[in-house]
Amino acid sequence: MRAPHRRQIPRGAAHRPRQSAQKPVTTTASRPPSPRPAPAPHPVPARQAAQPAPYLFLPCAAHTEALLGAEVQRITALPEAALTLQRAGVAIHAGGDDQQLLALAMQLNLHSRIAQRVLIVLAQGPYQREDDLYALAAQLPWEQWFTPAQTFKIEATAQRSPLKSLNFAALRIKDAVADRFRARQGQRPSVDTQRPQVRIHLHLDAQSQQLAIDTSGAPLFKRGWREDKGDAPLKETLAASMIAATGWQPLSHAPLPLYDPCCGSGTIAIEAAQMACDIAPGLQRRFAFEHLLAHQPQHWQALREQALARRRAPAAPVFGSDIAHRMVDFARRNAERAGVAHAVQLRGGDLLQRLPPCTQPGILLLNPPYGTRIDAAGSAGRNLQARRQMGFSAREFSDDDDGAAFFAQLAAHWKSHYGGWTAWLLSPDMKLPGKLRLKESRRVPMWNGPIDCRLFRFDLQARRS
Repeated sequence: MRAPHRRQIPRGAAHRPRQSAQKPVTTTASRPPSPRPAPAPHPVPARQAAQPAPYLFLPCAAHTEALLGAEVQRITALPEAALTLQRAGVAIHAGGDDQQLLALAMQLNLHSRIAQRVLIVLAQGPYQREDDLYALAAQLPWEQWFTPAQTFKIEATAQRSPLKSLNFAALRIKDAVADRFRARQGQRPSVDTQRPQVRIHLHLDAQSQQLAIDTSGAPLFKRGWREDKGDAPLKETLAASMIAATGWQPLSHAPLPLYDPCCGSGTIAIEAAQMACDIAPGLQRRFAFEHLLAHQPQHWQALREQALARRRAPAAPVFGSDIAHRMVDFARRNAERAGVAHAVQLRGGDLLQRLPPCTQPGILLLNPPYGTRIDAAGSAGRNLQARRQMGFSAREFSDDDDGAAFFAQLAAHWKSHYGGWTAWLLSPDMKLPGKLRLKESRRVPMWNGPIDCRLFRFDLQARRS
C-alpha cells in the first residue's frame, strides 16, 4: 500500500522509467496470545478518524503499474476513472458494500497475472506514535470480516517511517484487533504466524498509515503448477509483465509465435501458453478470501465455472528451448501440471545454434544468463560452475566479466537466421545493446527480485549478403 499518487493509465503498455523507490521494511507480529485478564482500555486519540469507504489495492513490481492497470481494465471492464496508478500498485475505487468489494477481489485474484496480491484497504489516516496505530485499528469492524474462532496475523511494511520498531507497531495493531473482539464478543482470535486464516496488512510511510485485509493469501505468482525449478526461476508475475510489455496478443486474429530460447523451467513459455489457451492463472490454487465472512461460495463457484468454460485450443504457437536437458524435463512437467503440455513445444539445444522453430517471424522473449541472477552479490564464478554442473554449454556463459564475446556471437546468429523477428531480452546490464552490437528500439525498466533490469527490444534485420 502506498500514499495516493493519482496518475491516468497511459494508452501504451509501459510507462517511462523513474527512479526506484526505497524498498519497504517488512515484519510480522509474532507474539502468540496467552491467557490473561482483560486489559485496561487503551487511549484512543480523538483526532484519529477512519476512512469510511474501503477500496482495493493491487501491489505490483515497480515500473509495471501501467501494465497492471491495463490488465485490471480488461478483467473488470471498469472505467479508467475508477483506477489510480500509485507507486508500485493500482488502487480501485469501485464503491459497493463488503460483499461487492470481495466479489471484485475474487475476480481479480482469479484472473490477474501481474498483481502480487489483492488487498482490501479498510482505513487510512495520519499517525505520529504507536498509540495512533492502535486507535485507527480499534475503530474498524473486524468482526464483520472474521470470527474469534479464526486465526490471524499482522504483516507490516514501511517506507521512511519515524517509528523505531516496526515489530512493535505490528503488535499494537494485533492488540487493537484482539481488544475489539474481546470487548464485543467476549473472546479474541488467536495469532498464527505460519498459516493464518486471515492476514491483516499495515503499511506506514513518513506520515500516514493504511490497514488492509489480504484476500490472496500466498502471493499470486504462486500459480499452483510449479514444482520443478532451477536455481533462479523467474516469478510468474514477472514473466507475465514481460509478455505484456511486448504487446503480444495471443487471442488476436493473427497472433505471432512466441519463443523463449533460454526457457529454464518454463516460466515464460508456460505463462504464454496459458494466455494462448485463455486459462485463468488462479484456477489451481486456494485464496485467503475463502476464510472471510463476506465470502460467497456460490459466486466464487460461478466465477470458476465461467473461467473453465473459456478454456480453448491454443490460439498462438508457443515454443521454449534450453541447453540443459534437465531443465527441459522440468519445463515439460510444469507444463503438464499447468494444463498446457499440448500448447507449448519444448526442446533442448544450444542458444547459439538453435534455428527458428517456425517459418513465421515472431517474438523472441528471454531472460539470458547473468551472474547476479543467481547471486545478487555478483558471484559470477560460482554461477558459471553451478550452471555447468547442470549441463549448460560453456558458450552460454563467459568466464570474462561481461560476456561480450558471447553476446556478439548471439547477435550474429540472430542476424543470420532470425531476420524479421523481434527480440526482447531482460538484463541488468545497461550496456547490453553495445555488447550485442544492436540498437535497441525500446528499454522498459523492470525488477527481477532485487535486481534492477531493463527489458530491451531489438528489431532484427536479416544480414546483408
